[in-house]
Amino acid sequence: MKIAVSSTGKDMESPIDPRFGRARQFILFDPDRGAFEVIDNSVNLNAAQGAGIQTAQRIADSGASVLISGNCGPKAFQVLSAAGVKVYTCEAKNVMEALALYNAGKLTEISSANVEGHWL
Repeated sequence: MKIAVSSTGKDMESPIDPRFGRARQFILFDPDRGAFEVIDNSVNLNAAQGAGIQTAQRIADSGASVLISGNCGPKAFQVLSAAGVKVYTCEAKNVMEALALYNAGKLTEISSANVEGHWL
């Protein structure tokens, strides 16, 4: 199992990026190995359209089965859901705190988008 967390930076101390589709980076954490890798999302930062869909496909392709982010729009949620990726929203201050909350069972899985499309 891998857990993707939207992030403004490239390490576990980086703040969570509340935007999913236009998040700067994603930290992809593998709890079985205790290791993480960075998924760069700069290609979607200024995309005119489709950032959420493209980012969702990238997360699905990464092998993540869980996504933790601030918000997730309807088109991105649909792609993630179809790929079997469970989505959790979180207001933690950084990636490490978000993972700790997830591991403690303190995050709630969402069953639909929590923002409208084109949320900036």
